[in-house]
Amino acid sequence: MEVVNDKKYIKKPVQIEAIQLKENNIIEVFDFLDGANYKETKSVEELEDFNQRILKQGYIEIKTLEGMLKASFGDYIIKGIKGEFYPCKPDIFQATYEEVR
Repeated sequence: MEVVNDKKYIKKPVQIEAIQLKENNIIEVFDFLDGANYKETKSVEELEDFNQRILKQGYIEIKTLEGMLKASFGDYIIKGIKGEFYPCKPDIFQATYEEVR
C-alpha cells in the first residue's frame, strides 16, 4: 500500500474588492456588480422595482464562474482578481480577509 503525503498550502495574499449586502445598500451592490447580471442599464423606476424585489426575497442572484448563486443579506460579494464575482458568508469572510487601510 502506497502512502500519500498530504501537502499543506497557504493562500497567497491578494487584494480583492468586496461589499456586504445589506437592506439599505441594494443599489450600491448593483453598482458594484456593474450591472453584471443584467443586459441593459436600468431606469430609476426599474432600479426601485429591483430594490423592492431584493428586499422582499432577501437575496440577490449573482453570475459567477459556477453559474448563478445567491447572496443573502449579510453575505459579502467578492470581486476576484480576474473580475469574477462570488458570494461569501460573513464568518468565512471575516476569517479570511482584513480591510486594507
